[in-house]
Amino acid sequence: MNSVSAAVGGAATFVWLGMVLAISFIEAPLKFRAPGVTIPIGLGIGRLVFRALNAAEAMLAIVVIVAVATGSPGPVVVALTVVAAVVLAIQIAVVRPPLNRSSDRVLSGEDPARHRSRAHLYYVALEVVKVVSLLALGCLLQAA
Repeated sequence: MNSVSAAVGGAATFVWLGMVLAISFIEAPLKFRAPGVTIPIGLGIGRLVFRALNAAEAMLAIVVIVAVATGSPGPVVVALTVVAAVVLAIQIAVVRPPLNRSSDRVLSGEDPARHRSRAHLYYVALEVVKVVSLLALGCLLQAA
């Protein structure tokens, strides 16, 4: 892989990874422990934050894809890039809509205990897959 593409792709990959780790695995669980943050307030904040995160992730994914595509990558780099991008697309297009519907019901005043969604577990599982793929991809790109 050429050095410029590897450097740009690696940097974008690690920025993407850092954002996911900071938001999904630090901010999201902690916000509900803050004093005065109710479930509806936490959900409202979470929706805004994850909408912004997913938009930033999409932009970073484009940067990574372009860097990888222009850098003569090996098959493992291509596969990891595809995994990260596809996981993000699934999260945005398939998993977030049911999460939004569930949070809409809670925000409209319905009991949160009645609207626990497995979609949240799917989102978290996909985040783990994405984190592993981004970590491996970033390491490979930086080693190139």
